[in-house]
This record gives sequence, structure tokens and C-alpha cells, in this order.
Amino acid sequence: MNIQLKPEQEQFIQSRIASGRYENANDVIALALKLLEEWEKGYQEWEEKTREKVAVGLAQIERGEVLDGEVVIARLEEKLLQARRSQE
Repeated sequence: MNIQLKPEQEQFIQSRIASGRYENANDVIALALKLLEEWEKGYQEWEEKTREKVAVGLAQIERGEVLDGEVVIARLEEKLLQARRSQE
């Protein structure tokens, strides 16, 4: 595989090698790909959980298990107020 890097990407890789943390460009790229893989996995898990939560919420709406918007806003405002008070 032949990959073309932008000059700033090459400079970044060279700076990582110069820092002494990596021996060569392969080490930098291998770690970058590993981190990308981990990020993708985490994103997929987040997306799956979010879809599940949305499905639960939609089912609750269909059953009529909803709160008035003003009630929700009031509760959120109260939580914010309590959080601010606890930081003082």
C-alpha cells in the first residue's frame, strides 16, 4: 500500500520520532491506527446504546409515559441550581 501524506502530517510524524518516544514512522502510524480502532469501537458502542435508549424512549411515548416539557425544564433548572450551590 502506498500512502501519500500531507506535509503537516509528515512533520508531525517526524516530530514524534524526534521526541524519542518512537523509533520510526511505522511505530507512530501503528499507534495512530490502534487508537483509531479503539475510537471506532467506542463510537460504535455509543451509537448502539443511543439507539437502544431512543427505542426505549419511543416505546414510552407510545405508552403515554411522557412528561410535560415545562416539568422537564423545571427539573433540569433545579439540578443546575443544586450543582452550582454544591460548587460554592
